[in-house]
Amino acid sequence: MMLEVKNVHKSFHGREVLKGIDLTVDKGDVVAILGPSGSGKTTLLRCINYLERAEQGELIFDGEHFDMRLASKADVTRMRKKTAFVFQNYNLFLNKTVLQNVTLGLTAGSRMKRDEARTVAIQALERVGMADRLESYPSQLSGGQQQRVAIARGLASNPEIIYFDEPTSALDPELIGEVLSVMRQLAEEGMTMLVVTHEMDFARNVSSKVLFMEDGKVIESGPSKEFFANPKEERSRAFINTILADRR
Repeated sequence: MMLEVKNVHKSFHGREVLKGIDLTVDKGDVVAILGPSGSGKTTLLRCINYLERAEQGELIFDGEHFDMRLASKADVTRMRKKTAFVFQNYNLFLNKTVLQNVTLGLTAGSRMKRDEARTVAIQALERVGMADRLESYPSQLSGGQQQRVAIARGLASNPEIIYFDEPTSALDPELIGEVLSVMRQLAEEGMTMLVVTHEMDFARNVSSKVLFMEDGKVIESGPSKEFFANPKEERSRAFINTILADRR
């Protein structure tokens, strides 16, 4: 087991957003976190990576146990060195080139020598099909290309797990496929991923597990094929049927 979270609670302005979430991720898993808007999916992901501080919960990562409310800054820094986070809106530095965006975390965060960082960055950009745009700026790229650069930035740190927060939600429909193709490739390579997504084809065909949430609770979890073929909960069935009906 690589990652486990237990009994995660989080509130904003007195409103409870997460109401005791449990989640287990094994090495090589691709876990799709599904659910209607406002169900707490992104908040869960942000709490797991300490972008938000949970009010209660236990996190076990690589055999280490952490109190999610009390974890120290040193604990958080140590965990983040093993992870990468891909945001909805890319979060690239607009005044830096593609290559600089990927090398910055390596030289500033990991104290890697500049020549080595450049080599690592180029290799990561090659993996996402962006090695031909090293000197381009984000404003010269499509949204799909920017998101692929953001994924390369995450890959460059050699993470054990990558967290994706709705990585295609800000993209035009014709650009979604190029990002999902990269994610599918990473899954085939055995990368462990935790993905908040509305892309049902990805969840059905690429992910290995599904966590279905609503109103801050886990409604159902289990292998993706079982979830889509034979959901156990009535709410899960209604969600899947609505998604399929919207496509007709």
